[in-house]
Amino acid sequence: MNAAVRLDMRGISKSYTGTQALLGVDFSACGGEVHAIAGENGAGKSTLVKILTGAVQASAGRIFLDDTEVKIVSPRHAHRLSIRSVHQHLSLVPNLSVAENVLLGSLPSKLARPFVDWNRARTRAAELLRSVGLGERDVRTPVSRLGVAQQQMVEVAKALAEDPRILILDEPSSVLTKQEIDRLFGLIRRLRNERVLVIYISHRLEEVFNIADRVTVLKDGRLVGTVNTADTDKQSLIRMMIGRKLDDLFPSRDCSPREEVLHVRDLALSGVFRDISFSVGKGEIVGMYGLVGSGRTEIARCVYGADRASSGTVDLHGRPFRPTSPRDALSAGIAMLTEDRARDGLVLFLPTIDNASFAVMRSISHCGVLDVRRQRRDVTKMVERLRIRPPRLRIPVESLSGGNQQKVVLAKWLLFDAPCLILDEPTRGVDVGTKQQIYGIVRELADRGVAILFISSEMPEVLGMSDRILVTREGRIVDEVARTDATEERLLSSAAGITSTQ
Repeated sequence: MNAAVRLDMRGISKSYTGTQALLGVDFSACGGEVHAIAGENGAGKSTLVKILTGAVQASAGRIFLDDTEVKIVSPRHAHRLSIRSVHQHLSLVPNLSVAENVLLGSLPSKLARPFVDWNRARTRAAELLRSVGLGERDVRTPVSRLGVAQQQMVEVAKALAEDPRILILDEPSSVLTKQEIDRLFGLIRRLRNERVLVIYISHRLEEVFNIADRVTVLKDGRLVGTVNTADTDKQSLIRMMIGRKLDDLFPSRDCSPREEVLHVRDLALSGVFRDISFSVGKGEIVGMYGLVGSGRTEIARCVYGADRASSGTVDLHGRPFRPTSPRDALSAGIAMLTEDRARDGLVLFLPTIDNASFAVMRSISHCGVLDVRRQRRDVTKMVERLRIRPPRLRIPVESLSGGNQQKVVLAKWLLFDAPCLILDEPTRGVDVGTKQQIYGIVRELADRGVAILFISSEMPEVLGMSDRILVTREGRIVDEVARTDATEERLLSSAAGITSTQ
């Protein structure tokens, strides 16, 4: 790694009203380096990146690029300085084509400025797509027709369009398959060889050790330290992040068979899944694992009434129940934490107090008038219990970190207190400390008798959390495994359609 420093941020501080987001943070990185930034949700990672990309202004501190001091006043200014970023939440324009999105703001022109040279634009966009591993693709296709993983790679291609010298990747792998992650890492290694500084932010520590040369750890808005990944290990990094060791992420739990709460029989959705039958007992955690596109989320959405099944039945407490909407499901006692919190779980511009209490508004109102005191009391208890930061009820949820937004969604369903809870990717995009906290809450709910369907693409947490595991492939349940018999090999073999050696 070349020792020439590309970026040097000194004494960076940022304060909002009543909140110190960053305090005296130093961050230095070199060209031709992959430098990870790690820390719990709310540690200050996003704020540091926003300052570097010009989205917010630091309250104090100095920034140097190649030994020249700069004051980055806007995202456009950051682009002129060859700083580009790929954020966790997509920023594409759905109705525009792939080519238009990739070259947005820099479409080549001909003759006079108002005329776009579409041949050059499509050729350049196609080159960029190939460079990120998307192969030959019609760049005239609207982005809305692409899958989420493909859209994520379009975002990466867009960031590469103007040959950045600093590329920031914020949770880039959260929607990618293993094969797609491998392609992304190949691209990152190529950029490192081309002397690009890649700043990589991820809660998946195995990725940090796989791709990063160094990692800087933040905690509570302060710098903990910077270490070479070759000189540390996962447990040491976790101790830096959260100040404690995570020896027992998934404590053992004895779940004896109990009365059935949810029973799904022969559920089908035309063209998506068919012949789905399973049950969840009182106090039981049933895991559901499958590769991307296997139908897990679609099954859950039909049980919840978000999509209407073509055929089949759902019984709740032994009584037939055919949900036609989430409102029906909630009235019957089924709640669902959705996979996409920003789109389906939250109203981002509204404050924490409203988002956390949406599901119980009717029960805490009298004659149509909201009991504001009770709302504040109940939500305050949840904020304290879940350690939502900052603990301010009136700030918009969109100003919270991703992990704290996830906690607000969880608070909503804890207040609702449903006897059956569907959790779809409940720990996506959250740090290891928050994961442990969510696991503890899920276990606590199960111990209280809540029937839980736990859907995750992370095999270790499915194995660690579930009493039984259902494996989905191509819209069908292809295996059911007791926790004592479950192994990574068996789950992956079943999910991929490979004959297991078990």
